[in-house]
This record gives sequence, C-alpha cells and structure tokens, in this order.
Amino acid sequence: MNFTPIDNNGLVDGFCLIKSIEQKTSSKGDSYLDIMLGDKTGEINAKLWRYQKEVHGEYTTNAIVKVRGTISQYNGADQLRIEKIRPAMPEDNVNPSDFVKTASFSGNEMFDELFNIAENFKDNELKTIVTAILADNRMNLLYWPAAFKLHHAVRGGLLLHTLSIVRLAQKVSEIYTFIDTELLIAGAILHDIAKLSEFEVAESGIATGYSAEGNLLGHLAMGAISVNKYAEKLNISSKTAMLLEHMILSHHGEPEFGAAVRPMFIEAELLSELDLMDSRIYEMKEAVENTEVDDFSGRVWAMDNRKLFNHGRTNLENETKLF
Repeated sequence: MNFTPIDNNGLVDGFCLIKSIEQKTSSKGDSYLDIMLGDKTGEINAKLWRYQKEVHGEYTTNAIVKVRGTISQYNGADQLRIEKIRPAMPEDNVNPSDFVKTASFSGNEMFDELFNIAENFKDNELKTIVTAILADNRMNLLYWPAAFKLHHAVRGGLLLHTLSIVRLAQKVSEIYTFIDTELLIAGAILHDIAKLSEFEVAESGIATGYSAEGNLLGHLAMGAISVNKYAEKLNISSKTAMLLEHMILSHHGEPEFGAAVRPMFIEAELLSELDLMDSRIYEMKEAVENTEVDDFSGRVWAMDNRKLFNHGRTNLENETKLF
C-alpha cells in the first residue's frame, strides 16, 4: 500500500479503495468498522474504532476514500488504525485506475479501434447498426468490466475482451477465407454489449452486483432485444438482425452454459469458440502468473476446478497484444 508518512510517530495518510467493509461491535459494546483497503500495490486491513455515522460518515464497498492513521502489526500482518476518513472529492483529482486492476490499454484507444473497424465495413447494414450501438454506449464502454467476478472483471475489461475477440476473428478470417468476416466481427463487437445493463458498476469500474434485468434476463437475451430495437429504428433488414441476434443468443455455445440456442451457422460457431478461448486464456494467465515456477495453482473454478502448472517458459508479465 502506498501511504505518505505525516510525522515521525508512524502517522500516514493516502487514498485507498474500500474492497470490503463491515460494521461490528467490540467487546466493550462500541461500534467499529472493519475495512479492507487496497490499491494497485496491495491491500491492508484497517479498523475505525468507536465508529459513529454522524461523525465519520457512511461508506460502501468500491468507494475511494482518504484515510489517516497509524500502521502496526497484528497477528503478523500490517493493520491500519484509522484516525480520520473522508470520501475522495473531485478536487482531489484521484484517478480510479490507480486503485483497481485496469485493462492495459485505455478505454479511448480500444473504443476508437473498434469503432474504426466497424466504420470501415463494406456491408452498410452492419456498419450502420454496429456504429450506432457503439456511439450510444461510448461513455460506459470506456470503463465497464466484462464480468462480476470471472474473466476480464477489471476496469475496461469489456472493451479488452471484445477487442481481443475481434483481433482473433481477423486472424481466423485469413485462414477460413470462405466466412463472412464482417458478420463475424460485428457479432464479436456486439456479443456482450448488454453487459452494460447486466451489471451494477461503481465509478471505479468494478462490478458491485447484478441489476434486476441482469438477474431476470441476462446479457444474451438483453443483447438480442437491443439489436432488434436498433434494427427496427435504423431500417436494418430482418435477416441481418436475425443473424446478429442468433450470434448473441448462441455465443455461450451450450444451454448448460447459458446459451439460448446452439450456434447454427459458421460465424456463430466461430464467435462462440473465440469467446470461450479468450475467456479461458485470461483465466489461466491470471492463475498461473500468481503461481511459483514448477508449481501448481490452486483449483480454478472457471477451469472446471483444474490445477494449472506454471512451466516458467513464458513471460507472463506480457500483456495481450492488440495494437
């Protein structure tokens, strides 16, 4: 954790992200806050003793706060005793990406790349509907995560995941020259677009939970509904809309993984396979880069509870190459 020393008595202060927070009662009957604070460098447990909401304020998970206090050892680990706490203010000029795991490329870079690809489609219907949906959702796309807890659950993760699949689709199209490249790329750009409605997301770019729509409908159904509405508004042919809707509804591959239908044409199948590959490679890299060389990770739920081996033959610090 990056704290700034205030005096020679161990007093420090700094900005942190609240990763978890719970109000508890001490053995003396006083309320206190048990908080896990973090930034990109790590995390620290903190206690705010004799907590009073009227005096100290009210705080929630994923909020950025400024704290002041002293660090001491408790059970072999650092612990911060908070003396003062307040929410981060606009005038603090705090950058949320300094406190949460963030995609390696800026949201603007990734959005512009996707928009330029769609704007250069030769198929006018695909160009019209994809650029319209991207333009209308630009602000949220710049920081939205791709998941609540699993793959690409980072600030800007949705664009990172989408652009990764688009780049894979471009390369696959060089091999399978008989496919409709623009249809595949259009489906890749739109396949997770309804995650913008599926999650509730804090300003930090971290999902805090699912919306009512997300719980009741899910992003596959919502994505297909959204494409249908745009198609009607923009006079897109029913066949083009149907193909895009099918790709969204089927991109999870199998009903047991949430697909409404299985992929029924080549571009839909390719999208499903590329989506699965990108999500799995991300999960595997995350698990292995935190594992010692020649050792196994813990069991990874998203990888069918497999343990993953770090053979040490690659530089796992390298990021996804998109540009």
